[in-house]
Amino acid sequence: MANPKITLKGRVFIRFDIKAVTGLHIGGSDTGIEIGGVDKTVIRDRLTNQPYIPGSSLRGKMRSLLEKYRGLEQNQTIGQGRIHSCGANARGKELEEAARQEYKKCDVCQVFGVPGERSFSTPTRLVARDVKLSEETKEQLEKKEIHTDLPYTEVKTEVSIDRVTSAANPRQMERVPAGAFFGPAELVYSLYDGDDCVLANDIKRLATVVQGLQLLEDDYLGGGGSRGSGKVEIKNIQVFFRKDPLQAEVSLGEYDSVNALASSLTSMTDEITRLAA
Repeated sequence: MANPKITLKGRVFIRFDIKAVTGLHIGGSDTGIEIGGVDKTVIRDRLTNQPYIPGSSLRGKMRSLLEKYRGLEQNQTIGQGRIHSCGANARGKELEEAARQEYKKCDVCQVFGVPGERSFSTPTRLVARDVKLSEETKEQLEKKEIHTDLPYTEVKTEVSIDRVTSAANPRQMERVPAGAFFGPAELVYSLYDGDDCVLANDIKRLATVVQGLQLLEDDYLGGGGSRGSGKVEIKNIQVFFRKDPLQAEVSLGEYDSVNALASSLTSMTDEITRLAA
């Protein structure tokens, strides 16, 4: 098969703030030695010592929620988890061709990509940047306007009970406190056309990205979600399109919620179709 000819037709930039409605724990090293014995620490920027949200955590959570919502088989192990991946178990020409056809229709694999080498895979559409604390929240935490136990964070003590001995086992988890804002976050969604890529389909799949953000708000981000941590809200959304890196961005609107963004998708995708032509 000849090398595919694929053209980048433009990029959609979705920028927003993430509000921690409840304390947020995205784990770093669990040694707990340097900060006084906390069992579960948060990930921090090595230069600033400030907590942040890794783009991989945001993107991975969106993918996982979409896979479950759409009933996709999580058939490939990645690290300590499992994801859905078209063609993960394909062996032989017939199975590989079936996987190719499945991949063409799979919104999740088209948007988030497939791991490893697949003869039929096309470029991953979605990039998620790391998200820093907002400047306002950083100042509030530094001035102790929001209560903290450690630099920029609080410590939540949880107690588990041994089912055999009934002994209490207290554990401490570090969290960014409720009310903190991270941002601006940035999702970059690329649009392609050419062999095995259809521009119109990529534009339609922007709805998959927005649905992932909706599912995230209904679920949680990071650890301890079943015990109340990690509820977030997506705020102050701005969407832009840029066809060429040398051109200025074109605004596609500002939205105060993900649901408001979802309600505007039809008119937005019509405008993207016009701009990307």
